Amino acid sequence: MQLEVRPDPSEVGRARRWARSRLAGAGIRADEPLAETLVLLVSELVTNAVVHTGRSAVLRLMLPGTVAEEAEEATVRLEVDDASDRSPEPRCVNGEATGGRGLALVDGLADRWGWSREGTGKRIWCELDRCSEREGAGPACGSGGGTVAYEGFAYEVV
Repeated sequence: MQLEVRPDPSEVGRARRWARSRLAGAGIRADEPLAETLVLLVSELVTNAVVHTGRSAVLRLMLPGTVAEEAEEATVRLEVDDASDRSPEPRCVNGEATGGRGLALVDGLADRWGWSREGTGKRIWCELDRCSEREGAGPACGSGGGTVAYEGFAYEVV
């Protein structure tokens, strides 16, 4: 399922609402940490696409089926395609900056993420693992974090 997003920052809210409705349709409750995290990732990636490229984008969600047993430990994938050939680059920002932390958020929240060139543009994707919570254990999936390399330097998310 996909949503075409116009190059207008107000489209970010529409993308979040669309993602929430798709999650609900797949049996993922709005109060689940996975849903909250995914909606935040939608917000970050769609904002990056429309603000930094000034062009339309396509948002895609690949959700688990509605069979309860399969859906409990499935992977949710989010993709945003835009028409810009500029690669996504993390920015170094100070504590006073009001922006520039989007890729760090994606890296810290997603279990996996990356990007690829697609035609004349690019696709940025991320995945979240939906795991059933086990009694006495903290959440084992959907927590992301770690270190990622960007062309010659490492960037640690804390």
